[in-house]
Formats: sequence, structure tokens, C-alpha cells
Amino acid sequence: MSLLLTVTGRDRPGVTAALFDVLAEHGAEVDDVEQVVVHDRLLLGVAVAGTAGTGLRRALATRAAELEVDVELTPLDDDESPDGGVRHHVTVLGAPLGPAAFAGVARRLAACGANIERVLRLSSYPLAAYDLLVSGGRTADLRAALAAEAVQQSVDIAVEPATLWRRARRLVVMDVDSTLVQGEVIEMLAARAGCGSQVADVTRRAMEGELDFEASLRARVALLEGLPVAAVDDVRAAVRLAPGARTLVRTLKRLGYAVGIVSGGFTSVTADLVADLGLDHALANELEVVDGRLTGRVVGRVVDRARKAEALREFAAAEGLTMAQTVAIGDGANDLDMLAAAGLGIAFNAKPVVREAADAALSVPYLDAVLFLLGVPREEVEAADAADD
Repeated sequence: MSLLLTVTGRDRPGVTAALFDVLAEHGAEVDDVEQVVVHDRLLLGVAVAGTAGTGLRRALATRAAELEVDVELTPLDDDESPDGGVRHHVTVLGAPLGPAAFAGVARRLAACGANIERVLRLSSYPLAAYDLLVSGGRTADLRAALAAEAVQQSVDIAVEPATLWRRARRLVVMDVDSTLVQGEVIEMLAARAGCGSQVADVTRRAMEGELDFEASLRARVALLEGLPVAAVDDVRAAVRLAPGARTLVRTLKRLGYAVGIVSGGFTSVTADLVADLGLDHALANELEVVDGRLTGRVVGRVVDRARKAEALREFAAAEGLTMAQTVAIGDGANDLDMLAAAGLGIAFNAKPVVREAADAALSVPYLDAVLFLLGVPREEVEAADAADD
């Protein structure tokens, strides 16, 4: 017969050590341990085998009284031991993130045959984020059920299998326009060429998957014919990073990750991003220039959805990483192949067709929320930043 010890009370240094001393004195064998402290309140669970004698019970009761904690002893059947079955990380994000959202997530998990084993807070501001380690359930079923709950609760929920790759070095590759940076560069160029509304409409339809990307890009670039290079320089200077983009890249680099960009946009912008952020890989379209003006043509092969997926594979091979170690982030239909090829595909403020296809979706404006999907708590990010100041 085994025992489950459940210890609750005010936490302070030495409580855990004192209780384990009692277990050692009575020859108990530890099968499992879980401990969490919430606002100085301790919850410690210990499954022990080898003894269920009254001597151990009396000794634990005496030591608990001295420590001013409560100890509950529950007999366990042999078939109640942890089985190490399939586990997933379920990340829930919202601003706000209320009890109704937690209740809805818990119900959906239970309906899929999954059980919450642990909850860890990743962030409390500017949005709340929690990582739930759950056992049981199929990945596809969990994603479908929780995607429906996310819509109902107006929160973001991501599901990722709990595998070795979550703790391994990774390659993170991002789209640029409306992902790493705010807005669409080609629309900014078109505004200076006097065809802004026309280009914006074509861009929208291409990103929603209504138009072939290569054909639409060539048509849009043709409208820029004659635009002076000085206007391109003005647009490059006006480009702004998405909120949290610098924090995301800086943290990923600290973790030893490789970071890259693939863009249906233009090298005239991405070259500066590579230098500014210290990116490891980049691929984008090149605008043809003759006598200081755009010709309305693109040089070489267009970076379309197929080329983006190829680039992801090329970058991973260059880094010596498997595709399971890759993360792709994008917002438009041009990113679909890349998101599908990645170990983890993340839709960031994406079009509906992209949100439905991605492994995870974020609807918050902060790009560094991606870190929560990778299990990185905000307090660790802030501590690392403070150490560098």
C-alpha cells in the first residue's frame, strides 16, 4: 500500500526538508513529488511506497504540528501511480483572463479525456498567460475543442505536445510585413506612387488567399514603376517594429536560438532589420532599380508561399536542426506552407484562413507573447534585461 501526503500551510524555508527527514527515518520510498507555492501558501504532494505504518503517521503528525502545517494522508492503490502518458502544454492568454475562461478550458479538457496536472503563471501584464501541463487526450482533438473555447471566451489558446523539442535549441522564422513590422511596406511605397488604395485592395485579397501571390505581387510592383529610390529610403526609415518584436528577438538570441525572416516584401527593408536585430537568416524579394528609379519589376524568383517553406527548411539545415525544432510565425496566406512545415506554426493577428490552419494563434498586439508559447515566463525575460542594464 502506498500513501499520498498532501501538505498545506504557510511556506517558509525548511518545511520540505523537515518532512522529508521524517520519510527517510521511516524508510519510505518516494514515487512522486509535486510542490507549488502561491502567495506564500505551500501545497506539497508526495506519493510514497514501502510503508503505511502508524509510526510514520504519528511522526508526520508531530512534525506537521511543529511546522504549523497540515498533512493529509490518503491511501493509494497500485493502479493510481503516474503512468507517464501523453502530455501537452496548453497555453492560455488573455487581457483579461477571468474565471470563466479557466472554467471553459477545464471543461473542454475533461471532455477530451485530458487532466490538468500543473498550472504555471507565465505573465500577469500587459496580458495574463498561463501554461497548463495536461495528460491524456489527442493533439487534434484538444486543438479543435480549445479553438472553439478560445472564440467563445475571446482569449488565445495554444496546444503543443510536451516533447523534448520544447527544451531544445530552436530556429524561429518570421514573416515581416504585419508580423515583425507594423503594416505592409508595399502599401507604403504605393502611397508615395499615388496608387495606395489600388495596391491595398490587391494586398488584402492576396493575404486572404483569394489571389495568386506571385501574380499579385508582380502586378503591384508594376504600379511602382518610376518611383525614385529616395522614396524607398523614406519608407525604410518609416518602418516600425511590432510591439514586443525587439524583446522577442533579444530573448531568443539569449536562449541560443537561431532567428530568421522570410518576406514577400523587399530586401530594401529587410537588410536593415537583419543588421538592427542581429538576425541569422533572411530572404526577401529584390526590387529592380535602373538610373535611380524602380522599373516595376522584381529581380529573380518571387518569394511566395512555397519559397517561404523552402527557406525554412534551408535555414534549419544550415543550423543543423530538425524541422521539429522550427517555429514559424506569420499572418497571411503566403505563410501557410511555412506554418505547416514548421514544428510549431503560429498565426499572429492573422487572416481567418491562417488562424484555422496554424498550430497556435495569437490575437494580441505584442509579438513577444510568442515567448509564452515557448514556455518562457515574463519575469525571467525581465530579469535577464535587468542584468544587462
